[in-house]
Order: sequence, then structure tokens, then C-alpha cells
Amino acid sequence: MVSETLQSQTKNVCVIGAGPSGLVAARELRKEGHRVVLLEQNHDVGGQWLYESNVEGEDPLGKKPFLKVHSSIYESLRLTSPREIMGFTDFPFLVKKGRDMKRFPSHTELLMYLRDFCEHFGLGEMIRFNTRVDYVGMLDYGVCSNDLKWVVRSEDKKSEKTVEEVFDAVVVATGHYSQPRLPSIQGMDTWKRKQMHSHIYRTPEPFRNEIVVVVGNSLSGQDISIELVDVAKEVHMSSRSLNISEGLSKVISKHANFHLHPQIETLQEDGRVTFVDGSSILADSILYCTGYSYAFPFLDTKEMVVVDDDRVGPLYEHTFPPSLAPSLSFIGIPRKIIGFPFFESQAIWIAQLLSGKKVLPSWEEMMKSIKEFYQSREAAGIPKHCTHEIANFGYCDKYGDKCGVPTYRRMEETAMPISLNQP
Repeated sequence: MVSETLQSQTKNVCVIGAGPSGLVAARELRKEGHRVVLLEQNHDVGGQWLYESNVEGEDPLGKKPFLKVHSSIYESLRLTSPREIMGFTDFPFLVKKGRDMKRFPSHTELLMYLRDFCEHFGLGEMIRFNTRVDYVGMLDYGVCSNDLKWVVRSEDKKSEKTVEEVFDAVVVATGHYSQPRLPSIQGMDTWKRKQMHSHIYRTPEPFRNEIVVVVGNSLSGQDISIELVDVAKEVHMSSRSLNISEGLSKVISKHANFHLHPQIETLQEDGRVTFVDGSSILADSILYCTGYSYAFPFLDTKEMVVVDDDRVGPLYEHTFPPSLAPSLSFIGIPRKIIGFPFFESQAIWIAQLLSGKKVLPSWEEMMKSIKEFYQSREAAGIPKHCTHEIANFGYCDKYGDKCGVPTYRRMEETAMPISLNQP
């Protein structure tokens, strides 16, 4: 139960992941007086925005719990939101001479922004690069959540040396665009030709002169299909809905080798792909653009936090597990939000809770809030796997109010849904 007002405290905090959410978490925790160690498995900051061209050796369908490649960014990707809303509140994502000056810049420009952010606030001294977290668990299972401490076991990827440390709190900031989410299709396990998830798609060249089936018509599915159509022999996009945007419809009309299909019914060993309308083709490759799942293979909470059909729970305000808060928190779980300012709000709230400046409601109140939220989503017909899709400026405003950060109303007119091909 977390209800007593605490005196200001300094905690030893481990932040996992040096992407946007982890970097702003480290900054806010240090600003609040905490001692921070940020563990990052890669050689640089950026998280998802640290482009990795070498995907050799990665499981094509991403079925292994620990993946070698974290980033799912492909070479040509540009931001889907304007730079005005992509920065943190006190460090705007400004145009810089000699760099990509477009309003919707490339992924490289955002990585450079994150490096600038890290340098400006001197965050590098807190970061241990090339350090993979293998295990996070409670030191003394069964103690009051206020007294919880956490064992963190990590490995230096270069020396292969393992280190085990104890922290007062852990902030999980590992992102949610790395672990592939795959459909269940009859024959998928025995189909002998090339299958891969878009997690390891980088360029269209490996698909030259192939007949390719792209599963999913999300933004990435559309964008990748449009790239492939110029090099592949044929591109067949398969999805649950045949309702497509006017822009995609125009692209399809201009390319005789671009075809639209309903869902796949079966895959045959000889390479045949049969769709639910009875049509079929012989394909060389299948590329699944079917999204991502939440995964925390290193985290042992004794099942007090579980991932069930992409619902991470129970989490109060998508951030705090009631039985373990505030010593364990998650930052960056929500989707369909203006990410950077929201991560900043989460980071400030977490830092203030750990110092005692703010307090959480009681366990009972948090669980009641979570239950009511689940019921409201169910009543609205929103499936469980969309639990963390917010798409609501009002919610972001209320969240910001909890820790006294600027609201999102000023961004409402700027944000807009756009195509990945936006110039």
C-alpha cells in the first residue's frame, strides 16, 4: 500500500534502455536527486532509432526471447509526425543547418537529435553501453512494496563479464517495436520458402525479381510494399480489411504488378499461398508487417506483471504495477500518443514518487482504477491487444497534470496522421 507521505529520499535507480524514454527517465531521476545507472545493450543511444543495417544471424520471424537486433527501422523510413511534436518540452527538435531540414525528417535526424539531447544534459556519464540485462528480480520476495529492492544481472557484451547489482528501483524503458507479433496461419510452420517479419526488413534489393506477399496494410506494410513494387516481380498485399487509403489505391492503379488480397487461409509446402476468397499464387517470399508485441524476457515479477495478448498488466496509468510500485515502473508502454512529451511526463512522475514528493493511491484504489479502465475499453469494443493504444489527447493532459508538466492541448492542431512517404 502506497499512501503515506514520504520525506525526500535519494534512491539508487537502474534504468534499462537508452532510447528516448530511457534517456529522459535518467535525466529526470538525476534532476530529482537520485543516483542513476542506465544500462544499454547497444554501442550508442537511440534505442529504436539506432539504425542497424546488419541483420544477419537474426531469427527471421523473431521467435527467440532474446533478439540480437533491437531496431526495426528500415533504411528509407521517415518520421510519421512533424518535428514540432517530436521533441521534449524543454529541448525542441529544431532544424539544424547541414542536416535533414524537412518537417518530417529521416530516422537518422532523430537519432542525431537524441545524441544532442544526451550531450546537452550530460547523460553519457550515467550510461553503460554494450551491456545486456539478463535478469531483474526482487531481492526479498514478500516484503512491503515500499521496502523492495531489485537484483539486476547484466553482461558486458565485449568482455562477457557478468555483474550482479542491487538497486532501490528499476525503470523498464526497453520499447515495444522489437518483438515481432505474428499471425496464426495454417501451414506457416511447414512453408519452405522465405518468411520474415518486417523487424529485419531494411531495403527492397533482396526481393529483386521475386513474387512477394506482404501481410498487413499498416503504414509500414504500405510503405514497404510501395518500395518493393519497383524491384519485385510481383507484390501481393494481404490484409483483414480491403479498405485502403486513396493514396495507396492510386499507387496500385499505376503498377500492374501490385495486387490486393484478403487474408491468407493456408500456406502449402510447394510455395502456394491461398487466400480466403479462394484465389492463390506461388510466392517466393512472405513478409509479415503485422506489428509488435510487448516482451520483457529478463523480468521476473513472480507473475505480478504479465503480458497477456499484448496487455501488460496490471499497470496503473500504464506505468505502475500496484503490488510493486513505485520501485518498479514502466516507461513508454502506451501507443498512439505524442511519445516524447508523454515519456517526459512519466519520467517526472516516477522521479517524484521515488523521492517522496508525490505519492500513489492505495493498492485498492489503483486496482479499482485499472479494472474500470479495462471495463471501459471492453464496453467500447476495443480488443485486449489494443489496451495500450491511447489515441486521446485528454488522457495525456490528465496524465501531465499528475506531475505538473505542460499539457498537450497546444500540440493538438499540429499532430496529424500521415503516410510514411510524407516528404
